[in-house]
Amino acid sequence: MSHSASPRLLAISDIHGHEDGLLQLLDAAGYKAGKDRLVLLGDYVNEEPNSWDTLRTIKRLADQGAVALPGNTDLTVANLGEAPTHLVPLLGWLKSLPPYWIADGYLFVHAGIRPGIPLDRQPLRDLTEIREAFWREKVEVPYTVVFGHTPTYKLGAELGRIWCDDGRIGIDTGAKHGQRLTLLDVGERLCYSCSTSPLNLYRDIRTDSVYNFER
Repeated sequence: MSHSASPRLLAISDIHGHEDGLLQLLDAAGYKAGKDRLVLLGDYVNEEPNSWDTLRTIKRLADQGAVALPGNTDLTVANLGEAPTHLVPLLGWLKSLPPYWIADGYLFVHAGIRPGIPLDRQPLRDLTEIREAFWREKVEVPYTVVFGHTPTYKLGAELGRIWCDDGRIGIDTGAKHGQRLTLLDVGERLCYSCSTSPLNLYRDIRTDSVYNFER
């Protein structure tokens, strides 16, 4: 049973070039563009050019109604301006993305927020790069913050699992590090994930219930 009367709200972060994994998870979740809401939390690519074509899929999803936010790696690539000709138009698009998104009482952001600073005055660098100052301190905002950037195993979660604590949900489950890529259905409290280990790439697709996060 859905926890919300609104359309489904899905979120994924730190794809890091794992385009095929992203598409498989959207398929596993039965994602329907234009009906479901999808928030993409950034770090779509690595700094290595062999991951940059993932941006075309991200832009297509955004054109179909998904909300795309920038990650620190995306902004680094955009500022370098060294992409192949067919991707150059996407660099300006990356720089134009909103730094955060709010829906259904959740604040979606790539890295987190700086405690004690109003949301509308948060520096983009903090929103895309902050770590300990966010997840080690109490954050007083009227939202549950859904974020990526810091792999959840560094926050104390089991390998490949999301992390939940005191109004925060970390969803970077280590795709870049050969662990798992995770798509979170926020209202249904379900995780769809796949392995990103080179030995088991995009296999072992799992659907897990999440019981330990609260609004």
